[in-house]
Amino acid sequence: MELWYTENQNDDLRFSCRVTRTLHVEKTPFQHLAVLETPCFGRVLVLDGIVQTTVWDEFMYHEMIAHVPLNTHPRPEKVLIIGGGDGGTAREVVRHPKVKSAVMVEIDERVIAVSRQYLPELSQGLDDPKLELRIEDGIEYVTKHPGEYDVILIDSPDPIGPAKGLFGRQFYEGVAAALKEDGLFVAQTESPLFNADLIAEIYRNLREIFPIVRLYLTYVPTYPGGMWSFTLASKKYDPLEVKPEDIPPLSYRYYNAEIHRAAFALPQFLQEILRRA
Repeated sequence: MELWYTENQNDDLRFSCRVTRTLHVEKTPFQHLAVLETPCFGRVLVLDGIVQTTVWDEFMYHEMIAHVPLNTHPRPEKVLIIGGGDGGTAREVVRHPKVKSAVMVEIDERVIAVSRQYLPELSQGLDDPKLELRIEDGIEYVTKHPGEYDVILIDSPDPIGPAKGLFGRQFYEGVAAALKEDGLFVAQTESPLFNADLIAEIYRNLREIFPIVRLYLTYVPTYPGGMWSFTLASKKYDPLEVKPEDIPPLSYRYYNAEIHRAAFALPQFLQEILRRA
């Protein structure tokens, strides 16, 4: 008998893939956690019934959440990651040559432990000497560290459960306060196809807090609709002014100098969503 994983992406849409093995299942103090082995995507991390990342396509997400902001700031020496317990964002941050130190704040230590065990391709950066791991609430953490960070990355799950507060205006104001006077941050901001109202709300809130706000795109086949958004908010530096020669030649799989600029070229329907925000 075949085993299939099915994610209810909304009331009218489901995503399914065949599962060859269930590697891990548990209920943590915060969420339901599972790791599945699939023939299409390799190992898959699932939280509360929603795919968070897969070994097959994770680089499309993690390179874009990390390197676009790290290459926008000319001196991203001190970085804060909120969420990202699988380790993929941390892996990209610590290999950037200008990053001197990074702090990763994850509320659920079981996500880190399980990722270390089953997702070594992603979690390898968690042991880098540049990185400090902290198990606590990211919303509370930013309020205790004013003016401390050059770059902050919000690598959160969908806005449900413990992650819901990571999409609110009050949290973004705390992030702004935790940044240095020329700091910037990026948050993953969901699907332009299925979360247009949320994207518009985030964009509107950030425009009232930061002088520069830019939305950019990547493509993650295992996320609803495939098209995925990030929103960058900056106190000083504009990602559209980055020069190709300033981007370090790391061994990227998705990101490069051309993608950096092209990611900000938005389809017309999304431009209209932002204009109405």
